Amino acid sequence: MRGLLSKIVAEVLWPVLWFCLGLFVIMGLLTALLPKVLGNIHEVFDNMPMVKPLITALLGVDPGNQISSQLSQAFLWTHPTLLTLLWAHELMYCSRMPAGEIDRGTADFLLCQPVTRLQIFLAESIGWLVSGAVILGCGCAGHLIASAFVHPEMRLPLRSALLVLGNLAAVYLAVGGMAFLLSACSDRRGRAVGIVFAVLLLSFLLNFLAQFQEWAKSISWLSIMEYYRPAIVIQSGQFPWSDVLNLLRLAVITWTIALLVFHRRSICTV
Repeated sequence: MRGLLSKIVAEVLWPVLWFCLGLFVIMGLLTALLPKVLGNIHEVFDNMPMVKPLITALLGVDPGNQISSQLSQAFLWTHPTLLTLLWAHELMYCSRMPAGEIDRGTADFLLCQPVTRLQIFLAESIGWLVSGAVILGCGCAGHLIASAFVHPEMRLPLRSALLVLGNLAAVYLAVGGMAFLLSACSDRRGRAVGIVFAVLLLSFLLNFLAQFQEWAKSISWLSIMEYYRPAIVIQSGQFPWSDVLNLLRLAVITWTIALLVFHRRSICTV
């Protein structure tokens, strides 16, 4: 197991460090700039009415004609740049085994080593959890450091930030579980990444359509973003147990199926 973990560290160390740095910088910049930018959002709503449904879809609540300091901080945690960086790491990491190994023609060499498939999958999962925790921690650190330099009224309480971070971590687990499953079922890394990306894109689209169409609202429970509502968490001050449990349930089911598929399927690069 130690050899497998060393292999994973050697392969993903630099990409993970870059993602950590990117999320740290982005969260710091957004924390400092978003309250000022969103202060005049009513002018944007007047000139571009389609912007409001987009923000409503991201926040999960109607911001009205003016975004408060709390909602501006909620928008920070749903900003597309944050989600893109986090999900890009997951798509890069979780598609490595076995789809990436098959694509590179190294799956046979790896599987003929004196390790079981269970050990390989568990090692990959440990790397996924640890790297995700480090990246999320760097993003939260960037937010907290930048918060020290903003006006106290615009500052998000530490407790609220941790509650939202917990919800975001559950989203990370759910998306990673799906990515592992698609990778376990695929012989091509690009195919696995493409399908997961399409699912995430459809989640955003469904959230947007739910603002206008009743049929979309009735099936919005299929969207992952339906269970990630930082604005509601910040306003209520309560941890979203129901949403987090739904995300964790999805993560456990998809991860378990991925393990079973990987353990039983035939893998050959010849």
